[in-house]
Amino acid sequence: MSKTPKILICDDDETLCYLLKEELISENYTVDIVYDGKYAIENLKQKNYDILLLDLEMQYVSGEKVLKYTKENNPQLQVVVLTAQSDMRTAIECIKLGAYDFINKPYDFQQLVLTIERALKHKELLEKNTLLKNKVEKINSLNIIGKSKKIKEVIHLAERAASSDSNILLEGETGTGKELFAEFIHQYSKRNNKPLVAINCASLPDQLMESELFGYEKGAFTDAKTTKQGLVEIADGGTLFLDEIGELSLTLQPKLLRFLENGEFRHIGGTTNLNSNIRIIAATNRNLMEYADQKKFRRDLLFRLNVITLTIPPLAERGNDIIVLAEYFLKKKCSINQLKILSQEAKSELLSYPFPGNVRELEHMIERAIIFSEGNVIEVKDLNLPTFNFGYDLEQEENGDFLKLEDVERLHIRKALNLNDWNRESTARSLGISQKTLYSKIIKYNLK
Repeated sequence: MSKTPKILICDDDETLCYLLKEELISENYTVDIVYDGKYAIENLKQKNYDILLLDLEMQYVSGEKVLKYTKENNPQLQVVVLTAQSDMRTAIECIKLGAYDFINKPYDFQQLVLTIERALKHKELLEKNTLLKNKVEKINSLNIIGKSKKIKEVIHLAERAASSDSNILLEGETGTGKELFAEFIHQYSKRNNKPLVAINCASLPDQLMESELFGYEKGAFTDAKTTKQGLVEIADGGTLFLDEIGELSLTLQPKLLRFLENGEFRHIGGTTNLNSNIRIIAATNRNLMEYADQKKFRRDLLFRLNVITLTIPPLAERGNDIIVLAEYFLKKKCSINQLKILSQEAKSELLSYPFPGNVRELEHMIERAIIFSEGNVIEVKDLNLPTFNFGYDLEQEENGDFLKLEDVERLHIRKALNLNDWNRESTARSLGISQKTLYSKIIKYNLK
C-alpha cells in the first residue's frame, strides 16, 4: 500500500486555506490546516507530515520561527514558503535557512503541485541517503555473535524469514536476544527503510497499553490534552515489535487481532477508521500453545502471529559460544589500554554454569568482573557466579516427603528477591519472567 503524502498548510488567510485544501485533496493528498505558526508547531509535534506550506506573516508566531523549528526538529520535512511579492527578500532568506522553495501569491495551482512533487522526491532522496547510512551502521552493529550449530541455524532461518512479509513469532527464554533478532530481521527485510517500533507488552496496564498501540483523540480521557499517534501509526510501512506478547491482556488481544486482520484501527475516543500497513514481530518466553489451552491467550491471535516461528536457543545449549560471547563483551566493555582476559579456570566455570539469564546475564557478569578484578586476568572469584540453593538439600529427602512445587517456587522467588535486594526488575530478569508475573507471585505467596 502506497502512503498518501501528508501536507500541513499554515496560513492566516482562512479562505485561501480552505480553497487550497480542497484542491490538494482532489489531487489525493491528505491535508491539515492551521492558522498560525504556534499551532503549526503543536501539530508538527504530534503528527508526521511530508510537506509544510508556510505563510511568513502571522499574528503570534511567524513563519520564520516555524521554519527554524522544523530544521532543528524535523530536517527532512520539506517547507514550501507561500509569500507575497513584498516578502520576496524574506522568502529568499528562508531558502538559505533550509526551505525547499517558495511560491508567490496569488499562486498558480499547477505550479504549486509541481513544486510539491519535486519536494516529495527531494524528501525521498534525503530519506534514502539517511536510511542507507543508518542501514550500513545498523547492520555492522547487528553482528549476532556465535559459531555454534544451533545459533547458525537460527540466523539462517531469520535471513530467509526477513525476505518474506509474514508475521514472525520469536520464542525463547528471557535474555536470549529476541529483540536483537527482531532488529536483524527488520534490517534485512524490504521494510528496512521504514521504522522499527518496539513495545514491551508487560510494561504497561491495559488502558495505557491500548493508548500506546492505537493512539487517542484530544479529550478522550482526562489527561488527553492533544491528539496522539499510536505506535501502529508511527510504524506505518515498517515493523512493530511486540515483546512479551504472552503478557498482553485478554481485553486487548481481540483489538490487536482485529488490526492484524484488516490493518484498521481507531484512536481511543475516535470515530474514524485509520489504516496502517505494518509487519508484526512478536516475542515470548511462554509456551503460547499451552496458554491458549488454558484460555490465557486467544488461539486465533496466536495463529495470526506465528506464521513463521523462530526458537532462539538458550545460552547453556550453545556450547563454546559462551566463551566467544564473553570475550566479545570483554573487548566491548574494556578500555583499549586496559584489555582484560579470562583465565582458563574462569572459562571452565563459565562453560559449566547454567546461565538462567542467558546472554544478558553473561554480559552483566563480565561487566561486573571487569570492575572488580585486579590486574588484567579475570579469575573465577571475579565472576561471582551465583549458587542456586533453596535452603535445603533435595538429595537428603530420601523418605519421599518432598516439598510441594508451590513451596519450592515460593522459596526460590524469595531467595532471588533477597539476592537482588528486592529490586523487582533485576529479580524478574534473573528468574526469566516478566515484572508483571513476578508481582503476581509476590502477591500470591504474600512475600514481604
